[in-house]
Amino acid sequence: MNDMLPDSQIPYDEIVQEALRAVVGRVLGVVAETGGLPGQHHFYITFKTQAPGVDIPSRLVERFPDEMTIVLQNRFWDLTVDEERFSVGLSFNQVPSKLVIPYSAITGFHDPAVNFELRFQAQEGPGDGPGGHDPAENDGPPASGASDGSNVVAVDFKRKK
Repeated sequence: MNDMLPDSQIPYDEIVQEALRAVVGRVLGVVAETGGLPGQHHFYITFKTQAPGVDIPSRLVERFPDEMTIVLQNRFWDLTVDEERFSVGLSFNQVPSKLVIPYSAITGFHDPAVNFELRFQAQEGPGDGPGGHDPAENDGPPASGASDGSNVVAVDFKRKK
């Protein structure tokens, strides 16, 4: 029996990643339409700070040159959502900032109120190749996996080249 699978001519991994990123956009769209988060919901969104289309203040890129996690909970404003990206106003050390983040730059989305989590592969851009990276400074300890059937979806496809 051959353990080698043939290379797919259909980019399933890209299709699934794109569909799951659309979940993030849809959730943020509901929040933008209603003007706030319902109940105890709040979001941790991790993204690549130097991915194409990301527009954040240079001081944040200097502080977080690879990844950054933002929290949408109590103090955010001007949340705008479209099919490709979202923008939001947040304060960092009492300095208001506008962030524009394409869904393709997102590597993680977590709603701790209901223990829902999505993890994504970073989409490769120029200069990004296979290999590891340093952990982001702003991430806390990794969340332990729940064995109670919680809503955690991890998608990790390895592409053959």
